[in-house]
Amino acid sequence: MSVGVVADKIFENHIPSYGHPESPERVRAINDMLKEKGIISKLKQIPLRKAEKEEITLIHTESHFNRIKSTDGRSVYLDADTSTSPDSFQTALFAVGSSLNMIDEFMKGNIKRGFALIRPPGHHAESDRAMGFCLFNNIAIAGEYCIKKGMERVAIVDWDLHHGNGTQWAFWTRRDVLYISTHRWPYYPGTGSLKEVGEGEGRGYTVNLPLPGGADDSVYSGCFEEIIVPIIRNYSPDIILVSAGFDPHIDDPLGDMRVTEKGFGAMTQMLVELAEEIGAGGPFLLLEGGYSIKGLTESVEMVFRVLLKEERISLRGSIPGYLREPFLSTFRVFWKI
Repeated sequence: MSVGVVADKIFENHIPSYGHPESPERVRAINDMLKEKGIISKLKQIPLRKAEKEEITLIHTESHFNRIKSTDGRSVYLDADTSTSPDSFQTALFAVGSSLNMIDEFMKGNIKRGFALIRPPGHHAESDRAMGFCLFNNIAIAGEYCIKKGMERVAIVDWDLHHGNGTQWAFWTRRDVLYISTHRWPYYPGTGSLKEVGEGEGRGYTVNLPLPGGADDSVYSGCFEEIIVPIIRNYSPDIILVSAGFDPHIDDPLGDMRVTEKGFGAMTQMLVELAEEIGAGGPFLLLEGGYSIKGLTESVEMVFRVLLKEERISLRGSIPGYLREPFLSTFRVFWKI
């Protein structure tokens, strides 16, 4: 079993305010689908564990950790759209720790690829701030954990509808973690312009591909074919991590994108093939957004079938000309694409 999974009812225990789109039903529906489709039996179950404070503070300040810890057992609004319930702090610790267990299982040689079906999501959480439904930045912590475990280069791909501001700032001045994001622009949280490329030693190692509303499978596939895959190939990371948000799905209520389950499958396919080509681990996906239950479950099913090599999805991609030239001209400065 070369594909690992973090999947457990414990991630239903974070319950934001009534009617909140980031609901426990998201992972409940995914877990039900995995059982009904017989997929779960083909996967290696990754054991759960809580992250230690020292792991959370690889990315976050101690004061941020203590602030989130202070909500343990309480329902608290951290900002207008980010809230906790009594079990949220503990659930967030399990989300981080279990994702790190997935990395450990890879390093032990037990899995090649994997998907952590965790919540609360993480890519908006900054070093000292919870925001955008996110308490701790799961994937940024995972990326830093890989470096601390001896990896030299980590690539993080973020295909969520929204830009991962927290992840970007975590590695803004660094070259040992490459951050690449496709996202709707302009949109929440307001970061992620084409001009945001990192600073100092990290200049060129932040790659933002801001897309207009209505971008579909072809546009996303084109971005991967022409820009994302070539850049990661040149970077040659030890591991590929993915902030896997499914809110660009055509049915998502928060989006305005037109990606289908085949589009998510095609992006996964390209990363699977690239990882094998360059000898990298992964892709290892961590769940972020996705608020159409039907769109989410169908897309996650497709991703797992690609990870298991039961499906091979190939789509012809095409970046619109008015985006293609600005994208390519920006990143030719840093990469041979």
